[in-house]
Amino acid sequence: MNKCVFTHFFCTKTALLYKASQFHIGVWGGNCPLNFFNSPARSNLLCSKNCWKPDELMNTPFTSLHIPLRTFCRSSSMGSQHELPLDTPILYLKSEEAFAGLTARERRYAHHLSRASWWGGLIVLCQTSPESPTIFNLLTRLFRSQPIDTLKEVAVGRTGFTDDEFKSLIIYYSGLVYNMGNYLGFGDRKFIPSVSREKLEALIKASKAYLEAPDVIDGYVNQALGAMYNLDENKRFLGMPTSGVTMYFSPNCTQEDADLAKEYMASKNIEAWNNRLLKYEENGQTIYDIRLASIEEGHADGITVDIDEFQGHKFRVSRGDYSFFLKKMTEELQLAKDYTANDGEIQMLDKYIESFTKGSVQAHKEGSTFWVKNKSPAVETYMGFIEVYRDPVNQRAEFESFVAVVNREQSRKFDTLVARAEKEFLPLLPWGKDFEEDVFMRPDFSSLDILTFASSGLPIGINIPNYKDVKEEQGFKNVSLTNVMAARTGIKGGPFLSEDDHTLREKHGALGLEIQVGLHELLGHGCGKFLRRKDDGSLNFDPTKIKNPFTGGEALFYEKGENYNSCFTNLASAYEECRAETVALYLGLVNDILDVFGVAAEDREDLKYVSWLDMMYAGLRGLEMYQPSQGKWGQAHSQARYVILRVALEAGEGLVNITESAGSDGLPDLLLTLDKTKIHTVGHQAMGEFLRKLQIYRSMGDSESGRSMFEKYSEVPSDGPFPFSKWHEIVVRKRRPRMVLAMPNTRVVGEDVELVSYPETVDCVVKSWVDRFSSEECEALESALSTFVRGCTK
Repeated sequence: MNKCVFTHFFCTKTALLYKASQFHIGVWGGNCPLNFFNSPARSNLLCSKNCWKPDELMNTPFTSLHIPLRTFCRSSSMGSQHELPLDTPILYLKSEEAFAGLTARERRYAHHLSRASWWGGLIVLCQTSPESPTIFNLLTRLFRSQPIDTLKEVAVGRTGFTDDEFKSLIIYYSGLVYNMGNYLGFGDRKFIPSVSREKLEALIKASKAYLEAPDVIDGYVNQALGAMYNLDENKRFLGMPTSGVTMYFSPNCTQEDADLAKEYMASKNIEAWNNRLLKYEENGQTIYDIRLASIEEGHADGITVDIDEFQGHKFRVSRGDYSFFLKKMTEELQLAKDYTANDGEIQMLDKYIESFTKGSVQAHKEGSTFWVKNKSPAVETYMGFIEVYRDPVNQRAEFESFVAVVNREQSRKFDTLVARAEKEFLPLLPWGKDFEEDVFMRPDFSSLDILTFASSGLPIGINIPNYKDVKEEQGFKNVSLTNVMAARTGIKGGPFLSEDDHTLREKHGALGLEIQVGLHELLGHGCGKFLRRKDDGSLNFDPTKIKNPFTGGEALFYEKGENYNSCFTNLASAYEECRAETVALYLGLVNDILDVFGVAAEDREDLKYVSWLDMMYAGLRGLEMYQPSQGKWGQAHSQARYVILRVALEAGEGLVNITESAGSDGLPDLLLTLDKTKIHTVGHQAMGEFLRKLQIYRSMGDSESGRSMFEKYSEVPSDGPFPFSKWHEIVVRKRRPRMVLAMPNTRVVGEDVELVSYPETVDCVVKSWVDRFSSEECEALESALSTFVRGCTK
């Protein structure tokens, strides 16, 4: 368990301490709890010559929380929630055995796809925050300029770093490149260096990087350092201006602008996947510019629009965003075509190249169709603007690209699940055939060992493509990321559970997670029908037979130009993840499904218990991702699991309980318990009723009813039997750091390709990124990132 260990405190009255805490949300994850002052931890307050004087405290501006946070509270593992702790697990993602099993041709194919992925992944820096590209340029130069050991000697010997402070800088950079920006991919929370700005600047100016290019480094320092450490209220999380940070809209855009753009795009049948919205003045008029990602600039028939009038506003559709990175990608994809396994892969890559060149979503859909039809290739890859989680309105997608090797032995059990899904398992879902697909598009379900994953973090399972028309007409793929799952399940323990529960989780957790991911991706995201009007004007259902089961009236449906994301907007991702998670919980009680995964009869009930316990536990721990100051959730999966926990608590009868007590450190603690005997009865019924509503509201595009229900369960109450608003502080204080993964590089040696591996040390992520691009490539990408920053709002 992690504890706050207080070492330096203000030598003043507790009232003053409490007042200070109001400004330091990172210490407590909210306001300082009043009961702290009556707790044993109060006795840890010590006077010291290092303490701040009361007059210093009261006269200190709190626009930046960084220095006061560190002075106020030091933690052995988790200090400010905006810093990455020293015990952040930095792990190496192993793929050596899988890579070695490929032929020389397949390895060459994987190499060029990986190179394309890493080039494309740099786009995410541009999609995260205005300062992310410059921070990347600055710190990459710093670490590339000299060996890490030599840089550490400079840091400790000449600029006053401690060993821990230098380690924290390594962890910060590792987090930056793993998340592809200075906001967490999971939680959308900004993170800042744990070392002071003054020391970091001193190190930079004492480094070889500064000696080699002082003007360049000074420019980066002036642009990046202030923003890097800025924790003003509207800089702490990603979100819609002016309450948060986003690159999907220019800073002068409002929610009203986002809504207007959504209506315009729907009227023109434009999908938002690969664009962002800029708002600027031109010749005295306000222009809304929908900017597409593409290599080419200028006019293109059927893609761009010079000026268009809509509801009294002027719209433009332009292109050319991220052109440098997309061009480098397509160069590698052209090389990859020489090493494909079949014509379908060539056609897939051609369509990707066309999409990235022209800015065409349609071309990417066609490429996705070829990808879906390419069943169980030795080397699996998918790339493009894929997931909408980080767009404040859940329409525009973050770039993502992965390259992986199929684990054929592990994939066989998923093949069985797929084969039996339509006739045996889908009919068990609680909404009936009217709201299920007419024909189940049997997906390719593979277990993959990830070689390269370029985006803002690694999931453990994926269901793609996200284009509903492609899914309905062509099918989809489910992938389970085996080596990522193995890394995750290697991290043991945690707060809020009994020792007996932890023992069961260690025994059954890995297999339970594998089953949960399989059901979540295949039957969760892969099931359920959308009632909609097709392009030819007909409906994809019979309105005389299918009615709204909750009212008995006409069933609602999606009109042309509407889709799930445009109707459910900012709730779409969390709602869909909740539906998929609940499907997995509901079907995870079916013995025939457990048999597919080889669960012994004597272990079935324990494994079911662990699966449900893990979901409730994730719901409680996910409270960390709630943002009290803005009253919103920062992560879709966490919100989804919290909602499931609230549904289970509402079911009552002792199914789930959470109790508050004093921990061994004297501070408030929580204990979550689950009644194993109630899962098949109370739990199954509650989740079935909830799941039925989730699906039917989604099927009909009834966002009003779906939003009303989902937002009710998403509330974080301050009173009642489960005061989650009060418990938020406890969850934040006891949170555990998320892992950061280093991935290998590849390089051509003669006629073959070798994998460049890295020992699992704290600096393995840094070393992998230092090796990733040549000096010439680094100069080019630095220039491209700087060019984007200068013109990103024009």
